[in-house]
Formats: sequence, C-alpha cells, structure tokens
Amino acid sequence: MWATARSASGLGRGVRPLSVSAARLAIYEDITQTIGRTPVVRINKLAPATVNIYAKLEYFNPLGSVKDRLALAIIDQAERSGALKPGGTVVEATSGNTGIALAMVCAQRGYKFVATMAASFSVERRKIMRMMGAKVIITPAPLGGTGMVLKAEELAEKHGWFLARQFETSANAAFHAQTTGPEILSDFAGRSLDYWVTGYGTGGTYSGVGKMIKQARPEVKIILSEPKAAPLVTSGTPQERKEVLGLFGAPKVGHPSWTPHPIQGWTPNFIPSVAQEGLDMKLHEELLLVDGADAIKTASALAKEEGIFCGISGGATMRTALDVAEKAPAGSTILCMIPDTAERYLSTPLFASIDADMDEEEVQISKSTASAILE
Repeated sequence: MWATARSASGLGRGVRPLSVSAARLAIYEDITQTIGRTPVVRINKLAPATVNIYAKLEYFNPLGSVKDRLALAIIDQAERSGALKPGGTVVEATSGNTGIALAMVCAQRGYKFVATMAASFSVERRKIMRMMGAKVIITPAPLGGTGMVLKAEELAEKHGWFLARQFETSANAAFHAQTTGPEILSDFAGRSLDYWVTGYGTGGTYSGVGKMIKQARPEVKIILSEPKAAPLVTSGTPQERKEVLGLFGAPKVGHPSWTPHPIQGWTPNFIPSVAQEGLDMKLHEELLLVDGADAIKTASALAKEEGIFCGISGGATMRTALDVAEKAPAGSTILCMIPDTAERYLSTPLFASIDADMDEEEVQISKSTASAILE
C-alpha cells in the first residue's frame, strides 16, 4: 500500500509506503488489550514554521480517551489484591471519561458499575455509560467534583461496593509510568524532544509520564497547564484533605480558587492526591493558564485545519503548546497530550456554533443541481 504524506522535514509532499504498526494489525483476546500504544501526530498548519509540534492522540484508545488506561489499571490492581471479587460492583465519581472507561472494562470483566457524576457534565457521557450497562447517579451541579466524590464514598460504604478512587489510587500514575511514558520515550528515541505539555484531571498522566520523562531525559521541560478560571495550583493554596484512615487523601472541601470552566475532565474543584504527587516531585518547569474560550477555539481549529477531532481539553493542551512555541527557540520540538474525542462534547459549547440544519451556503450548493432539493 502507498500513501501521500509530508516528507520527514515537514516541507513539501512526497510518496512513501504506508506504515501500519504491527500492534494495530494484531488479533486481541478482548477489548482491554487494545488500550495504549496511541499515535503521535505532527501538527502541520497550526504550528509556527520554526517549531515542531506533535500531539499524542489518546482518543485512539478503544473508548476514546486517555482514561481507558486508568480504568484498566484500577481493575487489574483490584483483582490482584482481592479487593474486587467476581461479580462485584465498582463505583466511582467521574466527569465522564473515567466512567466510560470503567464501564467498558467492567462490561468485559463481568462486574457491575455505578457512576456518580455532577449534573454539569455533558449528557452524552451519561448515555454512553448507560449504553454499556452502567448505572449513573447524578449529583447537584453546584456541589461540583467534591459532591460526586462524596456520593461515591457513601454508596461504597452503604453497599460494600469497590470504590475505584481514581483521584487517589496508586495504580493511576503507576500505569502511566509503565505505559504512556515508555511509549513517548520510544517514539522520540534518537529524536529531539524539548517540551512536554499536559493538563491535569486526576494528575495521573502528569505524575506518571512526568516522572519517566525526567528520569530518562531530564533536559525535557515539562509544562503543566490549568484553566484560567480555576487556578488551583497557581494560587499556591494547599488542598484540604480528609485524614480518616482509608480515604487516601480525598478532598475535604472544594478548593477556594476554583470556579466553573468548560474544560471538562480538567481540574475538578480540588487538587487530586495523584496530581499532588507530581507537584511534590516538582516535575514541571512552568505552569501556564489557559482560557476556556481559547481552548474551544483551538479544538475547533484542530478539527478544521489538522483533521484532529478532539475535545475541549485537547484544545486547551494544544493552546498551551502554541503559547510555549511562541517563546521556544527555533528548532524546538514540543509534544502535547490530546486526552479525548470531540464526540464526548456534542451538547457542550464546543458544538454551540455547529448546526444540524443546512446554512445558506449549503442551501445554495443543494440548489445548484436539479434533483433532491429540500424545501
């Protein structure tokens, strides 16, 4: 097979053999084996001419987000430890992606899954989880992330269910250190890599990948990003945590610097313990704020100009990478993370300007020929 593609320098176009990794041609025993090994793709139009920008597209995971890795890590660890028994029930607080991923893994492994999710998150996330057999318990939007976490804790205690604890579990960052980090290091082996850019939700990607990059290539500058409307880490105000045995540093109250923002999956209304691990290790060189409207605009530009169909969090990370590129030395290479697919955001502001009906230009195109004209 042959495909037309940019030359290695990114200048001009040429013809080269179409390369497909052996992993993507393999036969798998179940859907969970397809998690990971996501591609890194060059940004050709949005990137400045003097800087190389790449994106790791985590929406190539089977259920469309980086959280597929986390869900597999949590269930695998619970099975090994005996905390999750055959036919058991898993419960977790989620903004959507982790819940969807857990619904997938639980469906495959034969567990029941109950998600708790704040009412502010997109309705399509609820439907996807329910499509996969999960039960979704909606908590009041004003209570934010801490409200849905509290509900999950209560349900676990009441019914004896296994609580996944994505924001506190050691399996989170560890799995990224074992998979995502080595993937990046392998992809850039023998190549320059000057900056790695990521946001944080649970903090697993930041802490796990960041640790591996710093160990293997300490010269790489790690750039962490968070919403301008929710500058939790930027504020310098510590997160209050529960100290009751067994709660693993769960939030006691919402962080005072948090306000609502449209970057779903990023920065709940508290600093997760997993993220705090990376902060305590001082993994990042710089922390940048990104505006929600700019994140949406950049996600739209990625779709229209690069064919990269990502969510608002991907737009936020790319916007941060572009900000880094403006100040980076010529010839620098920047890698950023794209956490999920835009299909997760159909009812959000990302699609507010996208109509289902034809616009005037489309009507005129339709009328340019005689057949099948919609009146």
